[in-house]
Amino acid sequence: MTWLAAFETRKRAGASPLHANTRKLAVMLAGACAFLQVYVTQPLLPLLTGVFHASKIAVSMTVTAASLGVAVGAPFAGYLSDRLGRKRVIVWSAFLLAISAFFTATAPTLSILILWRFTQGLFTPGVFAVTIAYINEEWAGLGAPQMVANYVTGTVLGGFTCRMVSGLVAAYASWPWTFVATGSLSLLAAAAVAAWLPRETRFQAHSKPHADHDFHAKSSGFQAALGHLRNKPLLATFLVGFCVLFSLVATFTYITFYLAEPPFGLRPAALGSVFVVYLVGAAVTPLTGRAIERFGSRMALAAAIAAGVGGVSLTLIHNLWAVALGLTITCSGVFTAQAAASSFIGIAAKQNRALAVGMYASFYYLGGSGGAALPGYVWALGGWPACVVFIAAVQVLTVTIALLFWDVAAASPPTSTAPAELE
Repeated sequence: MTWLAAFETRKRAGASPLHANTRKLAVMLAGACAFLQVYVTQPLLPLLTGVFHASKIAVSMTVTAASLGVAVGAPFAGYLSDRLGRKRVIVWSAFLLAISAFFTATAPTLSILILWRFTQGLFTPGVFAVTIAYINEEWAGLGAPQMVANYVTGTVLGGFTCRMVSGLVAAYASWPWTFVATGSLSLLAAAAVAAWLPRETRFQAHSKPHADHDFHAKSSGFQAALGHLRNKPLLATFLVGFCVLFSLVATFTYITFYLAEPPFGLRPAALGSVFVVYLVGAAVTPLTGRAIERFGSRMALAAAIAAGVGGVSLTLIHNLWAVALGLTITCSGVFTAQAAASSFIGIAAKQNRALAVGMYASFYYLGGSGGAALPGYVWALGGWPACVVFIAAVQVLTVTIALLFWDVAAASPPTSTAPAELE
């Protein structure tokens, strides 16, 4: 058999001709696309209170609305990807996120800004949820946790980039230009994902039901969703996801108000640079895949949450280096917890996994919405120290849920191996 015949055989078999590292890079860029827009306003919050003459809770709605949009859009993203294919939905969602950023830059009032932020959130799960489903299918077996960790690394890089760029641009130009800048980055990342992400090879498209079968199809979907909610380990995973993003968003939303006040007095550019701690998370997260495979999701999550509680407590020290160290530990712990929870979906959900991922994304981003809004009321009671106690309590609740409801056997490292062409 000639090399050309071998290539055609592999192509017909569905194996990607792209190098394994290129596939990994495409997955990481997809993760970056998902987070290049969601939290872009965090470094701007103290600035926006002055621009729009609004309260802390009001401007934090620019974060809440985006997270809420993701929670609303997640089930629909899973539905579309089940019928149109994983890559198609990922790529189109990434491009729509970029385009929506340019429209967000035109918002004349805080209310319109919040509306556009909600719209951006609606497009996000087409990248976030569908990429996880893509990974669990294409890298089934031992390769999936490591690839999820690579994906989470991409989300870390995207989250850092959007905040860093936002703070820097706001220091030299008006706030709308932050969306022009991040929208341009999103456009480039979307083009790279379109070019480098292989088409799915293990996906079976769901045919569109005929009109007389619509009711039956919807009923089946409803029953499948109920089945997931009755699956205690899976429901616990949904709740863990809720708490994980709640903690992350609460920490990095309200730390900006804390650092903008005395004794720190940081401006937008400096606030954006605080998020350089995300780069440490980007370096740590790929290692978590091996830890999850070796020790299991439950033990990895417990260690991650312990680190998160210790890290957020360090931010109470009135020293910028201590705050930076605390944030570094906190975000590394949260990213590890996210990788553990995302990996556990494939274990806890025995069927209808795309729906399970969509439901997880809804819970996850509802947690983000809560994390952006609820600590504002806690802040009114006791400032940042009260927020730290609140966040630590949520993190303790997170690990408690996992320890109680993640089945020991199911949470153990998987024993199957990934196909050679996907390793």
